[in-house]
Amino acid sequence: MRIARTRRTLVAAASLAAALTVAAPMAHADPAAPQTQQTQDLGIPDAANAPDVDKQVLDALGAFAPALIGSAATKDENGKVNTKLLAEARAMADNPLLPAEAAATFRSLIDFLGEPGATEAVRVQAADDLIAAVPAAEKADSDPTIPKGPNKPRIQQFLYPTIGLGCMPEGGNSVGMALMTAGPQEAPAPGPKRGEAGVVYTSLGTGPALKNTARSLWISWINIDNGREGRQRLLPNPKINAEDGPGTFTTILKSGRGRVVATIHGDVTTKSKGKRTTCTIAPTIGTAII
Repeated sequence: MRIARTRRTLVAAASLAAALTVAAPMAHADPAAPQTQQTQDLGIPDAANAPDVDKQVLDALGAFAPALIGSAATKDENGKVNTKLLAEARAMADNPLLPAEAAATFRSLIDFLGEPGATEAVRVQAADDLIAAVPAAEKADSDPTIPKGPNKPRIQQFLYPTIGLGCMPEGGNSVGMALMTAGPQEAPAPGPKRGEAGVVYTSLGTGPALKNTARSLWISWINIDNGREGRQRLLPNPKINAEDGPGTFTTILKSGRGRVVATIHGDVTTKSKGKRTTCTIAPTIGTAII
């Protein structure tokens, strides 16, 4: 059954962070590709300003993440997020042996899955409804409504940065950062519409992203409010860091409105100094209100 398979994939992808089997990075010559314009800026830092990634924290997140993802995918008898499982997950987050940063991340995720997240989703969606209620005559026929100021589109960072093992041109590890955007807005191109989520993953310090269907980067996701879920590839985007890097991969989820929990996992392929490098990332988890 497709739904069961997707949920198993979501949990399994999170589990990989705890015991990751690293595929050996591959490098080989690659023909020169045509240059493209870099026209979208999502505020992605350069490698010099990349956040620190504590391996102990990353291991702890990977060890406990499957339980939290399982809480999101397992409903109670009323079809709601299972509060008993959330309570068990919160007890794990209160374990004094858990690194403080990992514990804070888990509490944030538990709140998102529980009543605080549901309340925030109602508030955000009510604001979106007010924006969408602008008379059609005041909008361009083919353009999405992209508000400015305090109602500007939301860029929602994943819960923690991760690492790409052997992703750097010299063979070192790269820091990976991911985010989701709630439509309607232009980034990532071609732009998520209302009820869609744009997803961006960037491998800091690497060259431009390349498509590799044999070893792809994936996102597994579930909308805990409407039950939609899926698994799809992230691909290079010609409008984001396509000429000089860092390697950036994007996709758009037809998630519908609601709270989305996602795991990015798999491999990235980039090109630096005429050579391709393919490497595996430690999975990372993100949340977004769409």
